[in-house]
Formats: sequence, C-alpha cells, structure tokens
Amino acid sequence: MRPIRVLVVDDSIVFRELLVQNLSRDPAIQVVATAKDPFEARDAILAHKPDVMTLDVELPRMSGIEFLRKLMPQYPLPVVVISALSDKVFDAMNAGAVDFVAKPAVSSRTQLQDFIRNELLVKIKIASTAKIGNIKKATMVQEQQYLSVKGNNLIVAIGASTGGTEAIFSVVKNYGTDIPGIVIVQHMPPGFTGMYAKRLNDQCRIQVKEARTGDRVLPGHALIAPGGDMHMHLVKVNGAYQVEVKKGPKVNGHCPSVDVLFDSVAKVAGAHAVGIILTGMGGDGAKGLLAMRKAGARTIGQDESTCVVYGMPKVAYDLGAVEYQEKLNDIAGRTYALLNKM
Repeated sequence: MRPIRVLVVDDSIVFRELLVQNLSRDPAIQVVATAKDPFEARDAILAHKPDVMTLDVELPRMSGIEFLRKLMPQYPLPVVVISALSDKVFDAMNAGAVDFVAKPAVSSRTQLQDFIRNELLVKIKIASTAKIGNIKKATMVQEQQYLSVKGNNLIVAIGASTGGTEAIFSVVKNYGTDIPGIVIVQHMPPGFTGMYAKRLNDQCRIQVKEARTGDRVLPGHALIAPGGDMHMHLVKVNGAYQVEVKKGPKVNGHCPSVDVLFDSVAKVAGAHAVGIILTGMGGDGAKGLLAMRKAGARTIGQDESTCVVYGMPKVAYDLGAVEYQEKLNDIAGRTYALLNKM
C-alpha cells in the first residue's frame, strides 16, 4: 500500500518542521507539502493532492475554520485539526473536519514525539479512511417531534468516536425534555468535553453537562463523560440513577471507554435502557452493547451510509449487538419508538 500523503498547515515554522520530522519517521506517512496559511495550503492541495491535511485553527490571513468552510464544498478532504484548548475546534468539526487533537504545550522533544506517535499519527491514519461526504449528513440537522415517553426509570446510553461530535448533536437535537436521562461517552481529549457539553446545552432542548461523580441521571438531561484518565459508570443509589466517574486504565485504548459505560448500564438498568452506538474507529462499545442487549435493553447502531467511520457500529453489528441499524437522522425517532414500548 502506498503511504498516506499528508499536508501540514501551521503558521509556526518550528512546529511545522517538528511535525514533518516526526511524521516522516512512520513508513505509512509521506509529508508531501507544508503551508503557513490557507492560501499556501490551497495551492499545495491543488499541486500535491494530499490524502489528509493537518490544520491549525489560528492562522494568518484567514482562520482555519473559515478556510475549512470555503474548502470542503469545493474540495472535500479529510482534515485533522490541531487546536489549542478552545471551543473553536467544534466550529471546525461543524465545518467538515474529521477529528482533532489538542495542541501540546510541550516542554521537551520527547513529549512532542509521544504526542505525534500516540495521538496525531493515529488520527491521521483514521482520517485517511473517513467518508467525507457523511460529515455533511451529520451537520444537516432537522428538528422533529415525537410521542412523549411515558415510562419511568428508563435510561439512554450513547457511545461514539471519530465523527461523533456532530453525530451526537444530530441525535440529541431531536430529543425533547421528556426523554429519559442520557449518559454519553465521546472519545475526546481532556478539557474539551466540558466545552462540548456547554455547546450542546446551548443548542439543544435538553440540558447537557460534563459528568461528575454523584450527578443524577434525570429526564431531559444528558451527562457527558469527561475526557482524560477516568471512566464513567452508571450506578443506582436509593432507587435513582447516578454516575460515578473514577480513574482507571484504558479499555480498548480509550479512557473514558464506551464499553465501560455500556457494561455498567447493562448491570444497573437491564431491560430499562436503550443503547446507541455511533460512528467511530475500532471496536469500543461493541461488547458492552452486546451485554446490554443480553440484559434485555434495546439497541441501535448507526448505519454505514451515514457513518464518517463505520468501525464501532460495524463491530457491534457483526457481534449481534445491534437490534436496529438506522441512518443517523432516524436514530432519534427509533429511540422514542423503543422507549414507548417499555
């Protein structure tokens, strides 16, 4: 297989050169060009036809977000954003980026090498397999109305990875305040989950927040597992659902892990739950979703035609964990239909 052709876009010549040096050490990567601003990047794209572009958000002459908005309709290209800790990264995702990494505040060359090897390289390789056309489907959200949920003591659990920020939004945007409590794991760097939760809270009818131990899982509310080194578990205290967020080793290469959440939902909520697995690379969440289904929960998987990366939902489907496979815009409706049968 030929190497993945990468264009590096960053206004810092030092950071650009460090990225090029370290990325080029991987035989699966070929850095074909670099650019310091969107105008140089545009010319490099036309000249070199890269497979993936890494893109800084803060650039001279034009922001990375504005560049994405102009680029993607004319030249769809998998983009991995390298961002400082800012909610602007979610504007970049909305504009068509596949994924993002947190720009490291490196104090040593070893730290930078670890960042590139353990984070950026992985994201570039995943991005090279992404279906760019499906990113637009996730951003075309149409609010719909569904029959109110009448059942009690119910819960909805959602897991996602690559492409998941927009996919989760397109689902929960259609949930009303009557929806049972929701628990969510989205693979994301630490620091960004709180901003993502606020963004959803501002744009959806339900209330959304980053989870903390002891938070109750209430109707019309969603809790998002914090990124970092902790897993989120569902627990039951005095007959009410709560979450427990505690440190633990990576599971399936991730912390928080979808499998950890889904396993706890299977044990605590059993047949009173709906599990949903969305776009993402790998198999995190597949076994947990199967445990939920075996415990009597109803389960939904995003279909291949609308996934940015049909990895996690495919593994879950192949395991027999997915009861209903749905297009992204049909998942909210299926959620309500299943909840109203409980």
